[in-house]
Amino acid sequence: MTGHTPWPDARAAAYRAADPLETVTVALDDALAATLGEPLRALVPLPPFDTAAMDGYAVAGSSPWTVVGRVLAGESRVPALRTGEALEIATGAPVPAGSEAVLPYEDGRREGSRLTGELGPRPHIRRAGEECPAGVELLPAGRVVTPAVLGLAASTGHDVLRVRRVPRVAPVVTGNELLHSGTPGRGRVRDAVGPLLPGLVRWAGGTAAQLVCLPDDPHALAGTVKGEDEADVVVVCGASSAGPADHLRGVLDTLGARTLVDGVACRPGHPQTLGRLPDGRFVVGLPGNPFAALAAALTLLVPLLAALCGRSPTPAELARLVERVSPHPRDTRLVPVSCRGGSAFPVGHDSPAVLWGAAGADALAVVPPGGWDARRGNEVEVLPLPR
Repeated sequence: MTGHTPWPDARAAAYRAADPLETVTVALDDALAATLGEPLRALVPLPPFDTAAMDGYAVAGSSPWTVVGRVLAGESRVPALRTGEALEIATGAPVPAGSEAVLPYEDGRREGSRLTGELGPRPHIRRAGEECPAGVELLPAGRVVTPAVLGLAASTGHDVLRVRRVPRVAPVVTGNELLHSGTPGRGRVRDAVGPLLPGLVRWAGGTAAQLVCLPDDPHALAGTVKGEDEADVVVVCGASSAGPADHLRGVLDTLGARTLVDGVACRPGHPQTLGRLPDGRFVVGLPGNPFAALAAALTLLVPLLAALCGRSPTPAELARLVERVSPHPRDTRLVPVSCRGGSAFPVGHDSPAVLWGAAGADALAVVPPGGWDARRGNEVEVLPLPR
């Protein structure tokens, strides 16, 4: 496949093609899986006040002490302690002024209001700002918002977050032969890419519109691509090759698109394309074979969405092959593997038309072309599959 873009270069070109989308303000409940559009900073110190790290007694001075009351988490008015006094205290409650330490229950002996015990080397008090002061940067822009990020943001006083707008993706599947429900008969095949794309888009940071299913008709395809004007990316599957029913390149020419990638030197998935319309929208063309479409989406669509989200490129992960894999003389091979303990186990069933291997794998091993030696024990890059 001479003239096709090398696989690493194609991924890099897809990432470079887009600038991050604008930032928007969303409530914490709506921020999960979005990307921080600005650094997350602490609005208050952590902890915001001196708190007890153990259940026990806040004490002033040395043993013995007189217990003068109790304080629980959530209370705001806490009397100060004088030397020789103690206050029963719950974990997370504010420590009274004058406290020198918290004596855990198990280290003290109480008889009525009289408390004795031996203080250890640790005070069991979390001082205000001990974890971080107010204003400190907790996370950089570009970090994906996970449940832990939401909890951290809430703990430091945030009700909303500034995140990158989630890229909108319009998936389009073409093919006269495709059946979208039921068991296919002679001459028909069940669409496997339509069900695959929305989950892949969400995993990569986007949101997918309703799937559009089209026959092999250039006018219908042109109308759909032109009409999906609210999408940031239109993904077209099944029309990107050079056969008599493959109309995407002609449609892109008609619509005045600029071609950024036209074919990629990889197996499967070489007849893929990336273009940009005059209005700024991107069009990604995927081959019709299901595993080839998945490989192509990981090659062009996923890096493009990462760029639109303002995320950094995912660092390469490496694993050692447990058996030899034959390289292609000219193209990068993408081989389904199961990764365990730093080793990559090829799972087989890697025909371009079948998702069996990919469904049983958790990554694709990236096998360089030509004379590269893919012997057992050699390290390869592994590309995580959507989960």
